[in-house]
Amino acid sequence: MLLLEKVELLPQFTERSFPMSDDPIKDALHMIPYGFYSITTTDGAGEVNIMVANWLVQASFTPRMVALGLARKAYSHGLVKKGRVFVVNIFNKEDAEAIKGFTKSREKNPDKVKNATYTLSPTVGCPVVEGAAAYLECEVRAMVDAGGDHDVVIGEVVNAGIIKPGKAEDTLTLLDLGWNYAG
Repeated sequence: MLLLEKVELLPQFTERSFPMSDDPIKDALHMIPYGFYSITTTDGAGEVNIMVANWLVQASFTPRMVALGLARKAYSHGLVKKGRVFVVNIFNKEDAEAIKGFTKSREKNPDKVKNATYTLSPTVGCPVVEGAAAYLECEVRAMVDAGGDHDVVIGEVVNAGIIKPGKAEDTLTLLDLGWNYAG
């Protein structure tokens, strides 16, 4: 393993824009840009939940799939395990306020779903949250226990909808909010 005794930062990086700690793995993980999404779930019997997530990536072209990092302790974990479906709600930067009400866990905010405005998606029956620019309806193909505190949920995208046309650069990210969930 190569160890560097001195790291010189390029002039455009400052302490503020490139915080360093004694944990280079954490620091490197903080450099990955993350989107900020609302994940909605159902158990198939009428129970739904809305949560936020940022560990999401496209995982296959054929069939089109996404991989989602889902905390085992999250209320939605049990719903995904039982219902085997979820929806990814994608928000534009201008609609950041629409997603902030779902940042607290169901345990801390038990009424967050009751107070939410949404419609059920046409294919998998999970909420499409008001304010979302687009959504992906997913059927679970695998839940992978990789030995950490999150499972990796592989979902096949079986339907989608565009509510507000946009581009990737319009999509809300954690960086836009000044937040981070990594490390």
